[in-house]
Amino acid sequence: MSSIQCHVCSHACMIDEGMTGMCRARKNMNGKNACANYGRLTSLSMDPIEKKPFALYYPGSMILSCGSYGCNLSCPFCQNSSISMKNENSVEWRAFTAEELCRYVLNTKNNLGLAFTYNEPMISYEFIIDCAKILKPLGKKIVIVTNGNISPEIMKLLMPYIDAMNIDLKGGRDFYRELNGDYDLVRNTIAYVYDKCHLEVTTLVIPEKNDSDAFIRKEASFLSSLDRNIPYHLSRYFPRYHYTEPATPTETIYRLQNIAEEYLNHVYTGNL
Repeated sequence: MSSIQCHVCSHACMIDEGMTGMCRARKNMNGKNACANYGRLTSLSMDPIEKKPFALYYPGSMILSCGSYGCNLSCPFCQNSSISMKNENSVEWRAFTAEELCRYVLNTKNNLGLAFTYNEPMISYEFIIDCAKILKPLGKKIVIVTNGNISPEIMKLLMPYIDAMNIDLKGGRDFYRELNGDYDLVRNTIAYVYDKCHLEVTTLVIPEKNDSDAFIRKEASFLSSLDRNIPYHLSRYFPRYHYTEPATPTETIYRLQNIAEEYLNHVYTGNL
């Protein structure tokens, strides 16, 4: 029985035959790195584009949002843990071909396109590309909501098919170690895509984890060094999954917004 090494994200998992990596989505199938959750949707919903969140990308539009299962981070505060922290045997899903899902998109009125969200979409990059090849020539938009913890090779492969991205910037280097993520890789992803598609960035502000003035000042300065017009969302944390700490005080969000606005032209608050 041979193992393969996955190079989709920072973990570079060694995967035994018939097993999946830590993301629960990449699988060793006959010695090949397969997308085991390809087209397996756990969620499908029409959402306002602002819910993703996007503030400056076709505001007022609706978009069909889809999600599968699995994620390549281990956030103990995950807002969608009921699907992102599951595998094929622990959550209900329905299989779609790219053609089936795209027909659904095209038959839905007043629909901007297709948003891949809810779990981590880029671990299923093959499905994104297959859908984009159908929808983009027909004028529909491909939107990605992601943690950005993706290898440069996969990001470059995906980039021609993506119209807009919202990337989570969760905390500093030490915090990313707690989440089994790579802080530098996420920042490099942001720096790579900012001038190649519409980009917005979100930080879920969690007490005593990423709510310091110094952290927000550092990240707002980083985003500003790329483009002062990158929209930055500061979202209020509420207890979820394994985190039971009280919700972030609203005054913290407003204080950090004021700091970020020293560097960026568009700073938004959420979950207030």
